[in-house]
Amino acid sequence: MTDKSKKIFLLGTIIGSFVIYSVIYYVGVFNKAPYKFTEFKSIVFKYGPGDSLINTYNSATGEYDYINKKDSLVKTHLNLTTNDLLYLHRKAADLGFWDFPEKELNTDTTHYSKVKPPRYYIEFNYKRKSKKVLFDESFNGDIRLRDANAQLIKEITHVLADAEDRQRK
Repeated sequence: MTDKSKKIFLLGTIIGSFVIYSVIYYVGVFNKAPYKFTEFKSIVFKYGPGDSLINTYNSATGEYDYINKKDSLVKTHLNLTTNDLLYLHRKAADLGFWDFPEKELNTDTTHYSKVKPPRYYIEFNYKRKSKKVLFDESFNGDIRLRDANAQLIKEITHVLADAEDRQRK
């Protein structure tokens, strides 16, 4: 091999390796890209003590069932506006919802003998994908993850309360 062909071979090997690495890396990045609002279909939000997720909202059907302060089950029809859904979609993206683990449950339940901590189920549905998270309020994992879940739950309940107030007027 001549000097020139050795240099061309070395350069081709380096550039080829870089291109292959870049393709492998960016395919993974684009597959994990945040979900697009243009493909958004619905949000499902359920919560309740322990395993009984009796309070539910489904934006696809508009069904909203919850227990009021008098322990009565209230069934209403509540439609969220596109702006409400866009706000929740963006809030979920800001808080990193797409990277949350699917189950965030407390494995140690010894100190919860009578009162069961609330559980929350959040599901964002899109045309090609959906993201589901089951969060236990007593989750003893990463504090940042716990705070992000609490913030998203607070935002969802706030949007639902605002929509209910708008509907009453």
